[in-house]
Amino acid sequence: MRGFGELESKIMARVWAANRPLAVRDVLEDLRPERDVAYTTVMTVMDNLYRKGWLSREREGRAYLYTAVASREEYSADLMREALSASTDAATTLTHFMGQLSLDESDQVRKALRRASRKRT
Repeated sequence: MRGFGELESKIMARVWAANRPLAVRDVLEDLRPERDVAYTTVMTVMDNLYRKGWLSREREGRAYLYTAVASREEYSADLMREALSASTDAATTLTHFMGQLSLDESDQVRKALRRASRKRT
């Protein structure tokens, strides 16, 4: 898995934030204030995200309504898993990663590890 491209990221952010099915037109209207983009471009990118398995769609009239297949958090976890898998030394990679975290983020990691540990027992 590789990360999303720039427009894919912007579209997925809108789909995740909406928390409801969206038509291409909905996403286009939301993108327009910050980016001049054509309807067909947004439609093509959303179709590509559908084919890649990140969006599901259901026909409503002549249009499709799209929803995210996975949450933003699941996507982020997949990226982290891929980055860790690409390393030849997971312990060193994790040490470098942890060194980049703020104190609050470190606390969140500790809490998540405790929760995960309880689930395994």
